[in-house]
Amino acid sequence: MRRDLSQFARVFHGYPPHMHYTSLSALTADKTRALSKGPICLILIEDQVAVEQTIRHHAAIGFSTLIAFCDPAIALPADIALHRVDHDVTQPEALPQIINTVSAAARGAWIYHCYNAEFLFFPFSADRTLREMLTFVTEERRHSVMTHVIDLYARDLTTHPDAVDLEEAWFDSAGYFAIPRRDAAGAVLDRQVDICGGLRWRFQDHVPPASRRLDRAALFRAAKGVVLGPDHRLSDPEYNTYACPWHHSVTAAICSFRAAKALRRNPGSRDAIATFHWSKSVRFTWQAQQLLDLGMMEPGQWF
Repeated sequence: MRRDLSQFARVFHGYPPHMHYTSLSALTADKTRALSKGPICLILIEDQVAVEQTIRHHAAIGFSTLIAFCDPAIALPADIALHRVDHDVTQPEALPQIINTVSAAARGAWIYHCYNAEFLFFPFSADRTLREMLTFVTEERRHSVMTHVIDLYARDLTTHPDAVDLEEAWFDSAGYFAIPRRDAAGAVLDRQVDICGGLRWRFQDHVPPASRRLDRAALFRAAKGVVLGPDHRLSDPEYNTYACPWHHSVTAAICSFRAAKALRRNPGSRDAIATFHWSKSVRFTWQAQQLLDLGMMEPGQWF
């Protein structure tokens, strides 16, 4: 990775060590200590791949509270202050269960969720903090930041059989498209789109239809009655919009190895796919400016 992750340990120098909760209910019961300071980053850890790098990245960009949900056997970095929650994140309903339970206990806080081997980038994140961006978004009377996933992958799947290469990650520079989102009656929903592309589009024969979308309501302000569904959408339609009614808004990107890992883990797709690399692959520089230059996120009115 281009960033010097060895420096990230100093971000929380002097802070207390891990807080360990044996269940999700134990975490929310201790919400005064665990959930009182936002923005809050919730990381669902499915395996040991890039766990330390994921945690250090999100600590460095400005999250005040980091909470890792994982199996007790997963190793976490000892020098970063975070809360650890024993939880089986491999269950189908694990994500909405975690998000909705935490958001109900932390109303008013900005909450972000991701998995291990996923990395949040937002406009100007090399020089500005997440808190600065969220202050601007709040001043614009928005309660969510649209995020979409950019699939990362290793170029050499022989050397990196799990498709994860933090030193030389690649992604698709083209092939993305947005489809207007419709309600149950077929009417177009205002300022909502389904975003497609990346590995999920190129290898869609190996990806269930429900998992092909790249858009996520992953960064939002917790409010009464707003819940996350299994489709990564929030119950308040305005939270799922990419912009406010009067002008463009800030958007962000989640650079993720998760799809590549899944395609390599599944026996059918692993045997059918020799490489993820193609003519539109570009090497990821781990810089937000690269994503801005390619139009993969939007600064809106934030300059």
